Amino acid sequence: MTLLLPIVLLYASSSIAAKVEPAGLPDSTVGLPVRVEQLVLPGTELEPKPWNDKTPLVIRVEAVYPHGTAFRYDFSYHGLEPGEYDLGTFLRRKDGTSTDDLPPLKLTITALLPSGQIEPHALDTGALPWLGGYRALLVMAVTLWVAVLLWILYPRRHARAVHAVAAPSLSLADRLRPLVTAAMSGQLGTAQLAELERALIGYWRRRLGLDGLPPGDALSQLKTHPEAGPLITQLETWLHRPGGASTVDLNVLLAPYQNLPADALERSPAGAEVTAR
Repeated sequence: MTLLLPIVLLYASSSIAAKVEPAGLPDSTVGLPVRVEQLVLPGTELEPKPWNDKTPLVIRVEAVYPHGTAFRYDFSYHGLEPGEYDLGTFLRRKDGTSTDDLPPLKLTITALLPSGQIEPHALDTGALPWLGGYRALLVMAVTLWVAVLLWILYPRRHARAVHAVAAPSLSLADRLRPLVTAAMSGQLGTAQLAELERALIGYWRRRLGLDGLPPGDALSQLKTHPEAGPLITQLETWLHRPGGASTVDLNVLLAPYQNLPADALERSPAGAEVTAR
């Protein structure tokens, strides 16, 4: 009996230590979302605390199921700043009771920025590259130039003036169509997707008068805008969830750009006084 007592005490202490060990959640990098399913947490139903542009970790509860006296959750989260976090500190109970009974839910968000750089570079609203379509544009320009030259040099056989038929000009929708088509089929790289998304956000911020807003607030308004929202939201989905299924109507995505000139992304809308809707 004397020999068994230390063994029993040792087993009990190890069991207690296992119960209080923090539960680990998947780590991630800044901006990359993580989904966790079927996580059982004790107590009444939980919801994310309100967040703003200074919140370092954003949580979305996607589904909740009763689980005896507890609840089972499907949720996703993504970090906006690197660091070590406890998911429970970003949750609250719907009935206002304490969350002190939650187990530790530890996770780590790491940064991909170079050492010593704590913030991303400022976004530039520069010219949108053609992303590989410059050859077709060059061939088109040379062909048009040769046609105009031949028309000028061609001898007049009739007294009446010959009126040239103006070639239809390209719209911004025509310019974006091959890029969006490549993104739909997964053939547009991450860097190219990010460049296209940045150019569209810059254009709509100028057009809708949102340059004075913080980037997060401006992006939230753009996503809900009936014209700017569809394509920007779809590009974000392709950028942050590569390889996912995406059945979209190409004509619907490009409809807001059909009557815009091809170089609309490189210039500010002249005299535009449009407010966000």
